[in-house]
Amino acid sequence: MEYRFDIPVSSDKIKKLRVGDIVYISGKIFTARDEAHAKMFKAGKLPFNPSEMALYHCGPLMEKKGKSWKVVSAGPTTSGRMEIFEDKFIKKYGINIIIGKGGMGKKTKKALQKNIGVYTSYTGGAGALAAYHIEDVPAVYWLDELGMPEAIWIFEVKEFGPLVVAMDSHGGSIYREQSQ
Repeated sequence: MEYRFDIPVSSDKIKKLRVGDIVYISGKIFTARDEAHAKMFKAGKLPFNPSEMALYHCGPLMEKKGKSWKVVSAGPTTSGRMEIFEDKFIKKYGINIIIGKGGMGKKTKKALQKNIGVYTSYTGGAGALAAYHIEDVPAVYWLDELGMPEAIWIFEVKEFGPLVVAMDSHGGSIYREQSQ
């Protein structure tokens, strides 16, 4: 099935999603790779509310235009690196949509079931397509400290996708079980 959602997405809507479904989202998403995950856990109070957004495993290529930012490319990064954080991250921040590539492991799968969430896969190598669906960059956090790919970027997206539901809140997964 195919779905179009505005972020934030209710648990009832997330429960409808099954592995193989196609999703397009509109609203706010934030990027976070390894260092950003670690920084968020150490930061205490965050300057944004992650529970109101989708999480995108992405290290974008950005261009400064005056006082604003333009997204040049925003393809997904390998999600497996975030497996060490993601179960705790989902629980602590109430994340119910994760976007990435390459899959996640058993801990994330269990956290998605327990906390009603999905992991969606976005096509690697489609960074220009992703950039096309990013309408605005309202904020960036920790750019000076973490650098461009590791900083947290807040993106306003419209019809961002196609995202394939690769792990659902019912325990379904397109990935072979690994010992992560």
